[in-house]
Amino acid sequence: MKRFHVHVAVDDLDTNIHFYSALFGSAPTIRKDDYAKWMLDDPRVNFAVSKRGDNPGVNHLGIQVESDEELQDMRGKLALADRPVLEQEDAACCYAESRKHWVQDPQGVAWETFHTLSSIPVFGEDTRASLGRIPVKAASCCVPKLD
Repeated sequence: MKRFHVHVAVDDLDTNIHFYSALFGSAPTIRKDDYAKWMLDDPRVNFAVSKRGDNPGVNHLGIQVESDEELQDMRGKLALADRPVLEQEDAACCYAESRKHWVQDPQGVAWETFHTLSSIPVFGEDTRASLGRIPVKAASCCVPKLD
């Protein structure tokens, strides 16, 4: 089963944790000095906030899957969008190790499809992404940007 993912860059983490905890009726599932995540079942969403140097606002959107098979299915759907797809195997960011596919929508909003493999003890600044032969570096919160 898939889970919708939203990541919002914030300027005041504590204020936002207070707000979203009230909105969701739940404390964060994961809480770090620079990051918080709610894994909610109602609504079924992976909602994260971080204070990592980005401008406040929606950082990226995504769809989290539960298996490599679902991830490959999502990869096929992204291919139908006729946009370049950036693949990350063994990505390390947001306190998790994941396999990911990134694409930008027509407005330039970053979308990821991902399968989380395990948690890791650091936020991470993953730079192991590639789009063909185009080098890619990670921006804040692991959203890749083309050089």
